[in-house]
Amino acid sequence: MKECFKHHPWQIIEEGFNPHYNKIAESVFSLGNGRMGQRANFEEAYSGETLQGSYVAGVYYPDKTRVGWWKNGYPEYFAKVLNAPSWIGIKFNIAGQSLDLAQCRVDEFKRILDMQTGLLSRSFKATLPDGKQVHVHAQRFCSMAKDEIGAIRYAITPVNFSDSVTITIDVDADVQNMDSNYDEKFWDEVSKSAVEGECIVTAQTKKTFFHVATGMRYRIVQGGDELKASVKTLLREKYAGNEVTVNFTAGKEIVIYKYAAVLSSENHPKEKIAEHCRQVLDDAMATGYDQLYADHVKVWEHKWNECDITIDGDVAAQQGIRFNIFQLSQTYTGEDERLNIGPKGFTGEKYGGSTYWDTEAYCLPFYLGTAEQKVARNLLVYRYKHLAKAIENGKKLGFTDGAALYPMVTINGEECHNEWEITFEEIHRNGAIAYAIYDYIRYTGDQEYLVEYGLEVLIGISRFWAQRVNWSDDKKKYVMLGVTGPNEYENNVNNNWYTNYIATWTLQYTREALDYVRGKNPSAFQLLLDRIQFSDKEAQVWKHITENMYFPQDSSRGIFLQQDGFLDKQLMKVTDLRPEDRPLNQKWSWDRILRSCFIKQADVLQGLYFFEDQFDIDTVKRNFDFYEPMTVHESSLSPCVHSILAAKLGYEEKAYEMYLRTARLDLDDYNNDTEDGCHITSMAGTWLSVIKGFAGMRLKNGELHFNPFIPRQWKSYSFRIEFRQRVLKIKVTGSRMEALLVSGEPLTIHFKGTSHTLNENQVIEQPL
Repeated sequence: MKECFKHHPWQIIEEGFNPHYNKIAESVFSLGNGRMGQRANFEEAYSGETLQGSYVAGVYYPDKTRVGWWKNGYPEYFAKVLNAPSWIGIKFNIAGQSLDLAQCRVDEFKRILDMQTGLLSRSFKATLPDGKQVHVHAQRFCSMAKDEIGAIRYAITPVNFSDSVTITIDVDADVQNMDSNYDEKFWDEVSKSAVEGECIVTAQTKKTFFHVATGMRYRIVQGGDELKASVKTLLREKYAGNEVTVNFTAGKEIVIYKYAAVLSSENHPKEKIAEHCRQVLDDAMATGYDQLYADHVKVWEHKWNECDITIDGDVAAQQGIRFNIFQLSQTYTGEDERLNIGPKGFTGEKYGGSTYWDTEAYCLPFYLGTAEQKVARNLLVYRYKHLAKAIENGKKLGFTDGAALYPMVTINGEECHNEWEITFEEIHRNGAIAYAIYDYIRYTGDQEYLVEYGLEVLIGISRFWAQRVNWSDDKKKYVMLGVTGPNEYENNVNNNWYTNYIATWTLQYTREALDYVRGKNPSAFQLLLDRIQFSDKEAQVWKHITENMYFPQDSSRGIFLQQDGFLDKQLMKVTDLRPEDRPLNQKWSWDRILRSCFIKQADVLQGLYFFEDQFDIDTVKRNFDFYEPMTVHESSLSPCVHSILAAKLGYEEKAYEMYLRTARLDLDDYNNDTEDGCHITSMAGTWLSVIKGFAGMRLKNGELHFNPFIPRQWKSYSFRIEFRQRVLKIKVTGSRMEALLVSGEPLTIHFKGTSHTLNENQVIEQPL
């Protein structure tokens, strides 16, 4: 764990420049707006350690899968989020020296991410090799109001010299992914132009042929007036810039306003994309920096009103939850059903920037509770539109008759993960998608989704499960062989309890969905069955499987076994490990990890979290007490589940420990991997840790139940929930819980088993 940043309720603050932490800071201070994003790379040149990263939503490259040996069914490519053309460059040549913080003495360095307004600020004083000093204050944001615009205000003051200085303001599409095979570059030039005050570069991705037009305009101001300058245009392959020569006067600040437009062919015709880019630049220049920023702040004000969680008495916890909410809100807005949530969002390249089961298992509840209904619905529509590809993916692995295997990793519906134990075996992801349909419908009451989209997806998934199991004559039960559960520190196991359970649950839920749609809309039901050639015989097979599935367990301990043979391992606790052994995935061989009992993330406990109503509290406690001490939490998805279950069991200190770990996972670089990008999808789990963990919110029979406690480190906490066209605000203090119905029809809620009906603007208080 590192403490790189100061604690503050609304800001992330870095004081002093530590180049060894620079890539961590680049991740943490990243900006985005749902349409594009930018790591916190410096505007000026930097020759030190850095991970350059600009990103455009939906744009990817199918990089050739590289493995030492090939298996039938392997995906041909790994879909990579692309390091897109860079729009931030403002470089200085001062008396033949580059302003480069890796080559200068850096004093008074400070970087601030204001999460309340989505503004990144940086200030520093740098002394160049010849002794010349400059003071810089830079700001930038990716507009949440106009999501194709980014803006920079870069103010530079010469401290102890006057001289002619050359400033290069550019757009650079000659970029490379850190993880590209053979150092290949993924962009080809389509066109470029540079005139005084404006540059536009249009680049095309190889293979996928996405076009991205990146343009910039600028103003240089001193004392409120435009500064006269000598301008030279620069053009080279995939690059356009303006070289501007201005006179610096000691003590006088020069301000550069740079406006960027980033457009993709996902939203503009290719033949007009450069023209449209110029129009967006016209709009940005006409609007001006101050108004663009004001409009951007208004959007953030609205978002924070929807989803803020306030914590009084614990600044580290408050900063952590707001950082998680901030990253989620700037990664996915729900405006475009073609988009989804990559595990790194707009903060890095790792994991390919593609869709994982994280969206359904962790992110969906956050958007259900903090945004209008269409946002969560669009996440599910995304999967429906990929159903044909999921069936095709299943077919590649030998499944037939419409059996759908959703990919572990995808950006267009095709599987693009290239590790065999994941691609072929981590099939529990199918169950998470089924569970998300159930979770969405029970929370919103939107049963029409089941008729319109959901049932067809459920049938495809259930057809897969029915073919994936086989009957064991030895056990006289159905079994599931050769799988990987959520605990990826176990591969190719038989009868992973969680996978068997969620498969069985899906088959049962699909049968219930069939009955519902048959009764609700018989004509639509029959049309669907005719189209996909479904008969009730299939449902009877599913019933037989659900009634005869094998679940490994240890009756003496009263626990469910993670998989067959788990007790053959040497059972140890994480506390038995030496500190130098952690994290295991960076210190141990894979062979040693697989033979150990140590668990990467919730596995059996993932099932008990999803399906807690089907197990009594003693069962949850026995399994938690057995598995949590063996869990190393080296997946970002792990601490939140354990925090929620610990809260349910009354393990308040453990719940708080796990909350702080998930809330500050990236801020404190717990797993030594923040430099690759932040863990965006797990951030939704932090929100869940407060709402489902500390506040104990559950949905039962269509009504909200709360069973709250407050960590002893806190004085109070409060949050806002959207539920079926109502808005509810909850506050918990050391002595009571308050509930206010902010808007909507009367709502009945339950507090520790006691029911209360709230009218609009009515507050109830109950002792804790």
